[in-house]
Amino acid sequence: MGNCCSVQIGLENFIIRGLDSIAGHANYICKLKQTLPTLSAALQELRAQRNDVQRQVAVAEQRLLKRLERVQLWLSKAETMIIEAERVVEDGPQQMNNLFLGGCASKSCLSSYKFGKKVAKMLQEINDHMSKGAFEKVADAKPATSVVVRPEEQPIALESTIQKVWSCIVDKDVGVIGLYGLGGVGKTTLLTQINNKFSTTPYGFNVVIWALVSKDYDVGKIQDRIGGNLGFSDGRVDLNQIGIPKPSQENGSKLIFTTRSLEVCGEMGAGKKIKVECLESKKAWELFQEKVGHETLNSHPDIPNLAKQVAERCGGLPLALITISRAMACKTTPGEWKYAIEMLKRSALPKMEEEVFPLLKFSYENLPITMKSCLLYCCMYPEDYCIPRKRLTEYWFCEGLLNEFDRISEAQMQGDYIISSLLSACLLERGGEIGGEDCVKMHDVIRDMALWITCELEASENIFFVKTGVQLLEEPDVKAWEDAKRMSVMKNKIEVLRGTPNCPNLKTLFLRENKLEVISDGFFHFIPHLTVLNLSENRTIRALPKGISQLISLECLDLSYTGIAELPIELKSLKKLKMLELSYMYYLRKIPPHLITSFSKLQIFRMNHCQITEDYPEEDNVLNGNNEHLIEELKSLQHLNIIRILENQMCSMFYA
Repeated sequence: MGNCCSVQIGLENFIIRGLDSIAGHANYICKLKQTLPTLSAALQELRAQRNDVQRQVAVAEQRLLKRLERVQLWLSKAETMIIEAERVVEDGPQQMNNLFLGGCASKSCLSSYKFGKKVAKMLQEINDHMSKGAFEKVADAKPATSVVVRPEEQPIALESTIQKVWSCIVDKDVGVIGLYGLGGVGKTTLLTQINNKFSTTPYGFNVVIWALVSKDYDVGKIQDRIGGNLGFSDGRVDLNQIGIPKPSQENGSKLIFTTRSLEVCGEMGAGKKIKVECLESKKAWELFQEKVGHETLNSHPDIPNLAKQVAERCGGLPLALITISRAMACKTTPGEWKYAIEMLKRSALPKMEEEVFPLLKFSYENLPITMKSCLLYCCMYPEDYCIPRKRLTEYWFCEGLLNEFDRISEAQMQGDYIISSLLSACLLERGGEIGGEDCVKMHDVIRDMALWITCELEASENIFFVKTGVQLLEEPDVKAWEDAKRMSVMKNKIEVLRGTPNCPNLKTLFLRENKLEVISDGFFHFIPHLTVLNLSENRTIRALPKGISQLISLECLDLSYTGIAELPIELKSLKKLKMLELSYMYYLRKIPPHLITSFSKLQIFRMNHCQITEDYPEEDNVLNGNNEHLIEELKSLQHLNIIRILENQMCSMFYA
């Protein structure tokens, strides 16, 4: 009897709790007619409050104040809330149509309950956020940095030129100073010395600003950099409006710039034009000796005289001297030096493209075949672009350039060795750190040389098509790149890929940083050997075409920073895929089950900082359940070497 009594009481409690749960569900449904209009009204109020705060910030920034971080955080959160609330309000009419019996019942109870609960929760969050948006002040004063000291190398025979420039700086009659000369002659080194001298000798200047202007420059970005030095936020500024006028005796400001062209000095209105000359033979020889090293120079009695001839063939250009001396640093037989002299003689031509590039090409020709291909690969990135080292190695690996190893962990070592060798040869430069990743860059002269070399290779299979940062609004004429092996149209404004190109040789396609919205279904139909596809930072694209299933040779797919909401099941055809990059895909909501497991050769998978929400589609989606299903599928892949999933500040990494 005691047992029966216990069961009876438990059943009553269960029934009571069940009734409470049903009543709670019904409450969310019954109140929809009230809460949905209230949410719509709250959304309008939040928009208005956001606009008011933004206007206050704009006024403050015009007064050279810097917005407070808590204000920026509030605005960012408000923007996210507005977007989410707009979607909910947009779905409202469809949900209301499901209601009957005066709104107290629904044709789809579960759906209406979830929607009603979401509306109530969002309404509360908006009200809470608006209560925090009353700021006494939105910005504060920030003193501008007087001068940012830049890393510098020891100047080679630039002392007299530095003094000449400094005398122009102190001359009140000179406002604009132009430094011109060959690429690689030391103009940037000279300007760096001048910049850093202001840190110890300010000479009455309140602020010194360094701004990089590439050939394919963006005026707005240059303004942003200058505005940042003056304490501005990311908002666009007008130089005249913020008080950076043309240099004159009255305002006391100066403008110093570098260029390869004397004509540019005239166009920029330079009051003083200073040519940065190549090194005299004595200084050039001193530099060459320093970089080659005494051990090599003393390895044979004939080498010092031969080395002088090599140094003479460099024409006093510091970049050529450094590059070629590093290439000769391990050459210890007279035959190697005589061969170098002969090669340099054959490339002695009058203009820069004919003098500098062949000189630099000698260092390129001295590289092993794999290093040559890896160096030329780098010219597909835009000018002055910081290239993440690991990502570069992964692209090399997927394209088959690192053919010594089958696994990325081992190929990464080979890639690091190649990059270190190219850095030592001055064919690549250190590009600092971005987002915690070490980067490399190509000196603009080296990049121009690499592009020049790719033009020479047009008769062979290694055809390159590179149009980066040239403001393209649509895809180039397919006839111009149908034979290409590697193609890059990074940093353009292409919105639609309409064609159906027939490109039997194309292996790498860089479409990063465009404004892609649509890729036609037939675009990938006739690119059978494509192995690397970079679609990253196309934030406006929402879906991949079904025709991507035709890329049966694809080994690397980078979708990071895109607006794609769902990975199509057609990706199952990509049986050779080794790398899948899904990081920062804030709109990604669905990955079909068994899609990831179909990538049996996958070695690299990343999904960092994808927005975690509760509104994932519930059916046929491995993103449900806090990614547990996704991780299970990843664990089943035998070749997977790197898994990186970062969410809610927790990082999980697995190594096979």
